[in-house]
Amino acid sequence: MTELACCGRNDPGFTRPSYSPEETEAHALVMRSADDLGLSIRQDAAANTYMTLPGRNRTLPPILIGSHLDTVSHGGNFDGAAGVVAGLAAVAAIQSLGLIPDRDITVMAVRAEESVWFQVSYLGSRAALGTLPEGALAITRVDTGRDLANHIAASGGDPEALRGGAPPLDPSAIHAFLEVHIEQAPSLVEAGIAVGICTGIPGNFRYPDAQILGRYDHVGTPRRFRRDAAMAGAEIALALDRIWQANEEAGRPMAVTFGRFHTDGAAHGLTTVPGEFRFSLDVRAYEANMLAKIEEQFLAQVATIVARRNVDIVLGPRAEVAVGEVSSRIRGGLEAAATALGIATMPLGSPASHDAAAFAKAGVPMAMLFVRNANGSHNPDEAMEIDDLTDAVAILTTWLVAETRCD
Repeated sequence: MTELACCGRNDPGFTRPSYSPEETEAHALVMRSADDLGLSIRQDAAANTYMTLPGRNRTLPPILIGSHLDTVSHGGNFDGAAGVVAGLAAVAAIQSLGLIPDRDITVMAVRAEESVWFQVSYLGSRAALGTLPEGALAITRVDTGRDLANHIAASGGDPEALRGGAPPLDPSAIHAFLEVHIEQAPSLVEAGIAVGICTGIPGNFRYPDAQILGRYDHVGTPRRFRRDAAMAGAEIALALDRIWQANEEAGRPMAVTFGRFHTDGAAHGLTTVPGEFRFSLDVRAYEANMLAKIEEQFLAQVATIVARRNVDIVLGPRAEVAVGEVSSRIRGGLEAAATALGIATMPLGSPASHDAAAFAKAGVPMAMLFVRNANGSHNPDEAMEIDDLTDAVAILTTWLVAETRCD
């Protein structure tokens, strides 16, 4: 983890954009560690990295353990990266015990999990699984303006192979996918427990670039004449907050985030009624039918606000991610491993999206372990303790030994 902190240091925190030289440097670092362990190493057409401990029977479907190495701008060093390190540590533990698994165990360093850079989730894992949305390779990165295909090629991948060839991974030929990740809300900290066992990953729907068009007016314009885009935006936010509160009170967890919420900086002013307003929206929940109902309610509110405020609302492109269902069998195995080791755990629903959800959507049995983290994630103050990570590694290793009949 200390060595990874040298990749993309950008005070405060770390910035390793998806498909950037900084992310590539982090992949090179973990490959060097894998080479020190004698693992076989390869990269696919999307520049994902695979580091494999060979099993006795290499025709059996492998187990993948993975997470990502990219960060948000000025993020922390643990989000994603701790999961790759945990996978390598588990493999090293199995080697140190002189054990050989019955099937390959592969640690996967995934590209481009952070959707902030291309505004699409799980680009690396979905490219590997052949589930990229149509037109994804033409999507541009928000800071460079260059498209995904260009960035993949610059990072050593082969976008043309992704366009027409077979996907790098066959979901039906993967035994399981496991991911270790820091918690992203301080639930484990609150409970005084080092490790959580994931119960599910929320799906979401997103509108990354919505626009409200009203009319710019003088500040003295009476209310009945106004077409105030900012007030329309405020109404939308409050309407969704009421939906959120009602679901929360009914015991149905969800989350609403307006990541961008602003007037036009080039035109707004103290004495001007806003004629334009922009926002991004991310809504997530743990059940597909609940997500569909929330979106239906949201769109009904939009129609009402358009009529009441006399504005136009252009929601723009829509994206979605399916709910990630955890394998009950693997979850039970992880719980048994923790019990055998005397490590206290608790069930924990993920408040955030993860690469593991892309594997679950593709039909791969999936599970996750969360590691205690005091200050949330996507910020420079992520506060995972290495001792807590090693507890997660111990649980993961114990499960791997049992699952692969190591001897």
